[in-house]
Amino acid sequence: MDVGKLPLFRLAEQRMEWLDRRQQVLAQNIANVDTPGYAAREITPFVRFLARSAPIGLFRTSPLHQTPQQRSPMSARAERLAAERTPVANAVQVERELMKVAETETHQALALGLFRGFAGMVRMALGRMG
Repeated sequence: MDVGKLPLFRLAEQRMEWLDRRQQVLAQNIANVDTPGYAAREITPFVRFLARSAPIGLFRTSPLHQTPQQRSPMSARAERLAAERTPVANAVQVERELMKVAETETHQALALGLFRGFAGMVRMALGRMG
């Protein structure tokens, strides 16, 4: 049995790959903080990335269940346009980027912890301790 093909492990792998890519983009933003005209970049949110790769929806078991409401958060482009320009005329705000880096590191630690926990449960279910 190849546990790497289990949907749960594949999802964890996709999340870790997405988080790794996000760290790369954030590092590039920070590295270009003094580059004139550089606009901070952000990758597609994981929810949208996941929806494209494996569209899933909420399942309603009763017509009395509420349907999800679409939120319209400020787009990343609008956020960039609203951002203050730095003296070198770019839209990179180091504080914002560093907060995103810290958030991404937290999500990486959580995803890794969940992955290890699930792997431990699979080993236990298969009778392999340690």
